[in-house]
Amino acid sequence: MNKNSKYRQGIFKPVNLEKFIGERAVYRSGLELKFFRFCDNNPNVVKWGSENIKIPYFNKLTGRTHRYHIDNYVVIKEGDSITKYCVEIKPYKQTLPPTTKYKKKSNLIYEQKQYVTNQCKWEAAKKYCEGRGYKFLILTEREIS
Repeated sequence: MNKNSKYRQGIFKPVNLEKFIGERAVYRSGLELKFFRFCDNNPNVVKWGSENIKIPYFNKLTGRTHRYHIDNYVVIKEGDSITKYCVEIKPYKQTLPPTTKYKKKSNLIYEQKQYVTNQCKWEAAKKYCEGRGYKFLILTEREIS
């Protein structure tokens, strides 16, 4: 973990250990921490894990294949059925193409690269999920309160 980060980071200790898949739950933002708490405390969440699914993806910017660690894997009881989700947690702003309004050129270039990389990751995640009967979700502060 980056101790100098401006984001809230740490290791979450689940209360309901029988639901947690993996060795540890590392949160890299306050949004992820809120989602971990939701998963741990919600009786409809059957199982959940943090960064335990790795998906290869081709990055169009680098021309190379990389590994994408999905933020969360969650199994939820929805009525009489069970649904499996791969969940990415991002600030809403990072789900939109960057705009040029009031930005330094270096910031704009960085945001453009991040956006393209995220699109490559999410395209690979959708294909991965479709092949396994999972659903892929991107959650932002608009869905996590």
